[in-house]
Amino acid sequence: MVRPYTPTGGQAAPSRHSLDLATLLIADRDRPLHGLSAHARRVMEHCLPGALSIADVSADLQLPGAVTKVLVASLVDSGHLISRNPVPAFQQYDREFLERVLDGLHKL
Repeated sequence: MVRPYTPTGGQAAPSRHSLDLATLLIADRDRPLHGLSAHARRVMEHCLPGALSIADVSADLQLPGAVTKVLVASLVDSGHLISRNPVPAFQQYDREFLERVLDGLHKL
C-alpha cells in the first residue's frame, strides 16, 4: 500500500482550488516529460491522446481524486497541462431552443 502523499512528493493540497473532478485536462505535447516524477509522467501519458477529466485520470491511475488533483495542479503550474473547467450546468442548454423542440414534439 502506498501512502496518499507519496505520489505527490509530500504535498497535501493542490496549488489551484479551481480544479474539480470534472475539470478537463489537455496535455501540451511540446513540453518534455524528462524530469517529471513517475506519477506525473503517468498523468501526462494518459492525457496525451486527448482531453480527459481529472476523474478519468484518477480512475485510470487508481489514485484518490485528491491525490490526482495535487499532481494535476503541479503539472498545470509547470505548463505541462492545460485545464478547462466544464461548462456550468445552467449554461449547458439553451432553454429557448429546448422549449421550441418540446413545442414541436407536442405538435406531432
